[in-house]
Amino acid sequence: MSTDLLLAELRDAARAELGDAVALRRRLHENPELGLVLPETQRAVLDWLADVDCEVATGGQTSAVVATLRGGRPGPTLLLRADMDALPLREETDLPFASRHEGRMHACGHDAHVAMLAGAARVLARRRAELPGTVKLVFQPGEEGFGGARVLIDEGLLDAEPRVDAAFAIHVDSSLPLGRVALRPGPILASGDLLSIDLQGRGGHASMPHLAADPIPVACEIVMALQSFVTRRVDAFDPVVVSVTRIQAGTTANVIPPTAHLLGTIRSVSERAREAARDGVRRVAEGIAAAHGVDAKVHLVPGYPVTVNDAGFAEFARGVAAELVGEEAVVDMRAPIMGAEDFSYILQRVPGAIVFLGARPPGEAGEPLHSSRMRIDEDAMATGIALHAAVALRWLHGAAKPA
Repeated sequence: MSTDLLLAELRDAARAELGDAVALRRRLHENPELGLVLPETQRAVLDWLADVDCEVATGGQTSAVVATLRGGRPGPTLLLRADMDALPLREETDLPFASRHEGRMHACGHDAHVAMLAGAARVLARRRAELPGTVKLVFQPGEEGFGGARVLIDEGLLDAEPRVDAAFAIHVDSSLPLGRVALRPGPILASGDLLSIDLQGRGGHASMPHLAADPIPVACEIVMALQSFVTRRVDAFDPVVVSVTRIQAGTTANVIPPTAHLLGTIRSVSERAREAARDGVRRVAEGIAAAHGVDAKVHLVPGYPVTVNDAGFAEFARGVAAELVGEEAVVDMRAPIMGAEDFSYILQRVPGAIVFLGARPPGEAGEPLHSSRMRIDEDAMATGIALHAAVALRWLHGAAKPA
């Protein structure tokens, strides 16, 4: 079958699945769940897969679902992944299917990711006989800070037979124009480490600061010094972002508190810059605190590693996307995004790529991901379904050994 005919058939098949995929996405959007255990989300996925000809397994420590499609003849195995969990924030949209649960919202598009991969499961299952190998469709909980991908890897996701040879994922982008596909080889998303600083001073009366060791101005100085450190000690072409997002101290107007606490994040796009940033943050905080007679304890908790697209797989995915949506709709990203992704753990083990799919509603500026007002144009999901299926079919045929 010609490539043009195959892609046309996949576009048509994806469009035919869109109605059901939208219904699934809205079901998930109304019932967002947090973390690693998502019983309602898992049930929705299992309901969908009940009439799909595939092998279904569920996670051990999590609510993961893995659907395995074995092709008509042996060959390599490609993993397709969708994350499932929501975020802990109050939804502020006027959608008729807005979250029914206060303080929980699908504000990162994971509901759409699940629906797109579910649609692709149907499309690929109908073409099972054409598959020279296996597709593992992974519905993964716990991406938002819980490391769900690492939990699944520890449970044998990549090593269980048939072993995974490569991996692919799609992330919607509510600020990118509808139908665009954006990607780059190499680093595409940053690492994300937790920064916590505890300052121990000496409390006292606010009218007599000379008799105390006030941790509040020390905290403020540390925040400003960290920004200077980033601009003066970090290579601008190997960027680092340090953001202090919370300062806690004090109880009332006339009391100097004995302690202050800072919380934030460190983002980088290389392990070299990551280590330099961690060392620098510790040096700056401890040095400033010591200069003011305050003790600083710096806690750095490693988070997700840098997400690195394999150059060869990224180029392959780019070519498939260009044929599917048109060359003009493919965006070659000049720089990584400083958000973090636990798909990084999978890409540390096998070659693969993650791409961004434009889903900005027409006529809107587009609320960013993680906004309480984030919305998407659900038509983008047809492209996502087709792209999952096209990447799987094309990669398996290209990677399979001749019969």
